[in-house]
Amino acid sequence: MKKITVLFLSALAITTTSSAAFAQQDSDFSAKQRQEIGKIAADYLREHPQILVQISQELQKQQQQQQQQQMVSAAVQSSSNLLDVKGIPHIGPKNAKVTVTEFFDYQCYYCHHMAPIVEKLMKANPKVQFVFRDWPIFASRWENSGKAATVGLQVWHDKGAASYIKYHNGIFATNHDEGKLTETDISQVAKAAVGKAFKQANDEAYKKTIMKNDALARQIGFQGTPGFIVMPTKGASVQNTAVIGGAVPLQALQQAIDKAQK
Repeated sequence: MKKITVLFLSALAITTTSSAAFAQQDSDFSAKQRQEIGKIAADYLREHPQILVQISQELQKQQQQQQQQQMVSAAVQSSSNLLDVKGIPHIGPKNAKVTVTEFFDYQCYYCHHMAPIVEKLMKANPKVQFVFRDWPIFASRWENSGKAATVGLQVWHDKGAASYIKYHNGIFATNHDEGKLTETDISQVAKAAVGKAFKQANDEAYKKTIMKNDALARQIGFQGTPGFIVMPTKGASVQNTAVIGGAVPLQALQQAIDKAQK
């Protein structure tokens, strides 16, 4: 059965990659022979429907791999924009050889899940620069998704890295995701981060920053949060750059850092 599966996959690959060549092979058979071949294949698939499942799974795997390769290529092409962190919260040495960029939303369930993992990753890699790009994709559904983002950017602008990371981790520490985050949560976390009552300024400049993050995330091909890009600060290529979407184990991100450092 394994041989039959391989034959079906091979035939399907020929069809999708070189229809002209397949048409030439098909013309070598008579109409009667083609009808007999079709009947044999149909009978076999009726008796072994799991073959179709296996083919579907293999095609899905190939499509995912292709999409992943396209995202890595897009990240490499966008490396100058990704590594331009002016106005973007970032933690770590300026001369870091590796940068980890996270696109996130403060109302994203999976971002909340990843927050303590990212904290551990930062502690384990003090020579790596971590860049936090707000991408409040849930703001249209939950207003405080966007407000938490603009407040965080103001904390970064006014008070710097130390206060920002307190705010960033503090919002996630509320465990209020998917619409549960309140204005009180945001103001209390901001107050704790800056050491005094927080007064929000005009946020138009921060909204422009978020729009740039949105354009960059879509250019790379992310369809949700969180999204991670791990790349060397110099000489980024498809071989040493990783694009990781969704919630993943700490080990996956560490392996990407190790690859980028080589």
